Amino acid sequence: MTMHVNLSPEMEGFIRGKVADGMYGNATEVIRDAVRRMQAEETRVAAWRAAIALGDAQLDRGEGVAYTAQSMRKISASARAAIHGVRRADPDVLP
Repeated sequence: MTMHVNLSPEMEGFIRGKVADGMYGNATEVIRDAVRRMQAEETRVAAWRAAIALGDAQLDRGEGVAYTAQSMRKISASARAAIHGVRRADPDVLP
């Protein structure tokens, strides 16, 4: 599909700069990469929102854990253990 898009001079200059720097072969590659990144960001945001909804539902059911110094020590110890390979890290806390 062919699409014509009007860009601000600043955006156009940015795209030309990426091509001139050699990061991309042409403007189309820059735009395609930008769209792919937007799609990935939408996926991350949807997962984030789903995790928040799940947490809200768990709290509504009374499944929450009180935020105390003791609970933070337990969470920290668990994270340290995961870092040292004792057990796998929870994928919900990974970047």
